[in-house]
Amino acid sequence: MTSKRYLIIGGVAGGMSAATRLRRLDEHARITVLERGGHVSFANCGLPYHLGGVIEERGDLLLQTPESLAARFDLDVRVRTEAVAIDRAAQTVLVRDLVTGEETTEAYDALVLSPGATPARPPMPGGDRMLTLRDIDDLDRAMAELDDAPRSALVIGAGFIGLEMVENLVHRGLGVTLVELGDQVLPPLDPEMAAPVAERLREAGVDVRLGTQVTELGPDTGQLDDGTVVPAEFVLGSIGVRPDTALAVAAGLELGERGGIRVGDDLRTSDPRIWAVGDAVEKVDAVSGEHRLVALAGLANRHGRLAADAITGRDIRVRDALGTAVVGVLGLTIASTGSPEKQLRRSGRELRVIHTHPVSHAGYYPGAEQMAFKLVVDAATDEILGAQAVGGDGVDKRIDVIATAMAGGLAASDLADLELAYAPQFSSAKDPVNLLGYVALNAVDGLTPSIQWHELDAAMAAGDVLVDVRTPGEFADGAIPGSINVPLDELRSRIGELPAGRLIVHCKVGQRGHTAVRLLAQHGRDAVNLDGGYLTWRAGRAAHAHVAAPHVVAPRTAA
Repeated sequence: MTSKRYLIIGGVAGGMSAATRLRRLDEHARITVLERGGHVSFANCGLPYHLGGVIEERGDLLLQTPESLAARFDLDVRVRTEAVAIDRAAQTVLVRDLVTGEETTEAYDALVLSPGATPARPPMPGGDRMLTLRDIDDLDRAMAELDDAPRSALVIGAGFIGLEMVENLVHRGLGVTLVELGDQVLPPLDPEMAAPVAERLREAGVDVRLGTQVTELGPDTGQLDDGTVVPAEFVLGSIGVRPDTALAVAAGLELGERGGIRVGDDLRTSDPRIWAVGDAVEKVDAVSGEHRLVALAGLANRHGRLAADAITGRDIRVRDALGTAVVGVLGLTIASTGSPEKQLRRSGRELRVIHTHPVSHAGYYPGAEQMAFKLVVDAATDEILGAQAVGGDGVDKRIDVIATAMAGGLAASDLADLELAYAPQFSSAKDPVNLLGYVALNAVDGLTPSIQWHELDAAMAAGDVLVDVRTPGEFADGAIPGSINVPLDELRSRIGELPAGRLIVHCKVGQRGHTAVRLLAQHGRDAVNLDGGYLTWRAGRAAHAHVAAPHVVAPRTAA
């Protein structure tokens, strides 16, 4: 029997998952992995944490070596080796050893592309000084600069990876300026959910600049487009990545509308003998059904395994991508799944939005932390379209539950009936996920109509009356302009004092507001609840305030 020849271009998550799965399925195949970098299997998600000293040993990030992979899986792994060109007709790849310059030709029966993505680099004077953090070589360059003990750092880009960089540079004791072209940190989130993250960054001394871009890098400074000069002895960029498709394009493979490699349901490209996985490949969005780029390690690992299954003749099912993600920032946990409200609004979809502010576990057990949750639901079908959460302990597991519910086709109101593990130190008898379900169920049943924080100004301008049902002490500590204070416990006896017309009621987080709406409705009043209460409104207004006046923190100068 002739052994199959499997060739994989690119290692790390997608490529190595494909290679090791192929070996488990075909002991006799010849499997070759070509990796342009110096390391084929490393924990790229851990790179920022070695930068900050949280992961002390560089070697802990190196998961496998060519030698260990050869010993366990009989893989021919070649680092510092570049695939130069694919000859699809001959089923060969021209290969160049980047150390010696020698070129050879490798034949294949099946080819897997896992080239990943390359960091975006904006053209600017001095831009070659900006470091990126995608692989071990990048990490070594960054660590070498940090060994010179810089006192100031500039991070360009406030996405998930950018904020991990900020956290770790703060941990090292550097004064950090964070510059983001968009109007909020964590652009994939909705603004009211991102606002607490920006607040935490500012509390930690980070100079957060929103709606701003870097136009020039000097020897130890950064020039911004508003004329400000910020200290920048050390510069890291995290402004996004582009799929590395040069090899695929040169081979004539089909690209998708987002510029990534187009694959079918079996991860096969437009060439029947070539598969593709990882960050260079377009995925189908589970909510919109559109093709998009989703650069997540979990998907790359899973798709590498599935490609190996498909190559060896197994039926596979590639699920559409929810884009579930999590990041930790200075004690906060931020997680999301599905689509944000702002994206869905642009598509014209009719939505129902739910904000809650539960605690991480039973309030009477020490250490309970408040969370902010958001659930985005199709108003007609009750389908869960997305969720976001910000808080401390337990945020990640709740988003994972919702992502699982979405994958299983559960409706928002079905969350009320999920049987989830409970003990006082882990949750509440009514878990935060159950609470989202209760609110969704009340909305489906028409018991508690609501409006969103960004709809409030227009509603009040149209004549609606805002009633704050918190206590007088809470009202004195901070209130929405134009509201009147009638505490919930006095509302029943004071209904006659309320002005005519529609009433918008609110409390701190929405729960007392729900009770007030039910009371008022049964007394014949037209009332709606301000979803998420005062805390959600305050976060939304804070987001808008920092867009209008982003430079709240004075520029830090090096000591």
